[in-house]
Amino acid sequence: MTPIVLYCPSFHGLGGECAPSQQLVTGGESLDQIQAVLDRGWIVAVPDGENLGITGLGPHTFLAARAAAHVTLDLARAAQALSDSAHSRQSHAPIVLWGYGDGGRAAVWASEQHRDYSPDLDLRGVAAGAVISDPGALARSGHSGPWAALALAGLIGLSRAYHHLPLRHVLTEDGLRVAQQAETLSAAVLLDQYRQPLEHWCKDPHPWDDPVWRYVLDHESRSAAGVPEVPVHLYHGAADKVVPVESGSGLFSEYQRNGVGVSWCEYDANHFRTAVDSIPDVMEALAGFLQGPRAPR
Repeated sequence: MTPIVLYCPSFHGLGGECAPSQQLVTGGESLDQIQAVLDRGWIVAVPDGENLGITGLGPHTFLAARAAAHVTLDLARAAQALSDSAHSRQSHAPIVLWGYGDGGRAAVWASEQHRDYSPDLDLRGVAAGAVISDPGALARSGHSGPWAALALAGLIGLSRAYHHLPLRHVLTEDGLRVAQQAETLSAAVLLDQYRQPLEHWCKDPHPWDDPVWRYVLDHESRSAAGVPEVPVHLYHGAADKVVPVESGSGLFSEYQRNGVGVSWCEYDANHFRTAVDSIPDVMEALAGFLQGPRAPR
C-alpha cells in the first residue's frame, strides 16, 4: 500500500483565506515539504485545522491541541479509506504524521490520542518541528515584541475552543473590539497590525494567571497529554525566536523519561530556515518509520 503522510503546516491565521486548502490554491502555502513527500511517491494530505476552510465557523481554534489532533486523525482516517478503496485490499495504508510549529503540536498530540481516538489507523511514527509544548509559557515569554500578535491569536483561538467558558472577560473594551477584528485575519496581517503586547488589550497585565485561563492552560499542558506508542522525531532551530528551542527540547526530555522511542535534531538556524533545512532529515526519519512495525492496538 502507498504510504500516507499527514502534513500539518504552521499557523497561517485565524480565518478568512487562511486555510491551507485555500493557501494551496492561491500559492500562499510553501510546497517544499509537500513536494518532498510527493517525490518519494507517497500520498500527502493536509488538514485545514478546526474552523478553517468552512465559511462561518471561525475563528480557528489556534493552539487547542485536542481539537487539532482530532482534525488530523479524522483526515488520516478519510485518506486511508480512500486509499484502501482505490487498492481494493484488506490491509490499511501505513500513515505517518509531520508538522511544524502549531502543526507540530497537532502532530504530536495526534500521536498521543491515536490509541484512544483512532486505533484503526496504521500509524507508524511522527516527525514534529518547533513544537509548542506549553502555550501558557509561550504566551508569557512572547506576549511582547515582534511576535506579540501570536499571544493575542492564542487567546482568541483557545477562547473559541473553550467557548463555554467566559475567557474573553480578561479583555478591555478595545481588546474585545480588536479580537473580533482579528478573527478573520491572516498571520501576516495580525503581526503587522497588532504589535502591542498582549497586556495592552487586557484589564490585567497577566491575563494567563486568571483562574479560568489557568484551568484551560492546564488542559492544554503536557500533564494533560498522553504518551505516543509510535516513534517520534523532534527537531528545532537553536536560534528560533518564535518558539524557543527549550519548548522542543523539553518535550524530547519528557518523552525520553516516559520510554518513547524519540530522536532529536537541532539546527543552527532560525524558525523559518529550520523548516526548510530539516526536510532531508525528516524524510529519512519518516522512511524509517514506514519500514517499522504497526503500533499496538
